[in-house]
Amino acid sequence: MLSKSNISLLQSLQQKKFRREHGLFLVEGYKSVSEFADSAYQIEAVYHTAATAPKMLKLSQKINSIEISSAIIEKISSLKTPADVVATVKIPQWPALVHDTLNKKFSIVLDGIQDPGNMGTIIRTADWYGIENVICSEDCVEVYNPKVVQATMGSLSRINVHYIHLASILTNTKLPVYGALLDGENIYNTNFGTEGLIVMGNEGKGLTDKVKQFVTRAITIPRGGRAESLNVAIATAIFCSEINRNKLK
Repeated sequence: MLSKSNISLLQSLQQKKFRREHGLFLVEGYKSVSEFADSAYQIEAVYHTAATAPKMLKLSQKINSIEISSAIIEKISSLKTPADVVATVKIPQWPALVHDTLNKKFSIVLDGIQDPGNMGTIIRTADWYGIENVICSEDCVEVYNPKVVQATMGSLSRINVHYIHLASILTNTKLPVYGALLDGENIYNTNFGTEGLIVMGNEGKGLTDKVKQFVTRAITIPRGGRAESLNVAIATAIFCSEINRNKLK
């Protein structure tokens, strides 16, 4: 049985300031929890209902596993239909991003992404295409937001997410900087080579002027219909797909 103070702490992790204060975030659902259990992340505790007790045996015996009622799960969950497994996971202290670690590979750079669903989908897409690093401007939505974590479907456990002042990485890089812009070259005619930074902009405003100045190649996904814009997560997936297609030629 959890105390009221423990329940209050778990509920507080819905908010960014308390995630920072306690150094913890929530992961919901057995599949996602099991992926974090098999990663470099540290799980503080797993809370589960009696119905999922047999599944808990598949997790490491070193993980603190606590059985609670469905009613308490509902209190601490961020989901409309709560999962029957919730874990508290320690927020890692990522090492400083070093330029050399980005060489000979592609990384995704995000400029002001605000929607949690988009952020989560981008991280999941990066995982699918084997992209290790997602580099975020400091005003991007926090990656440990419950909606972001849920949208990644466990992929966050395998992706390095860095929050930095983008100019600090873009100023000194020798890598090609591909920017998603409306007036660029056709993505389907682009040879992406073997390395680079793929820069995607805010959902409504696109790339900021400060970031645009670092773009060495502007790339456009040609429009065939009448939609005013393309969802940034979908656009990122198209970029990743084209990069992967180039590799497989």
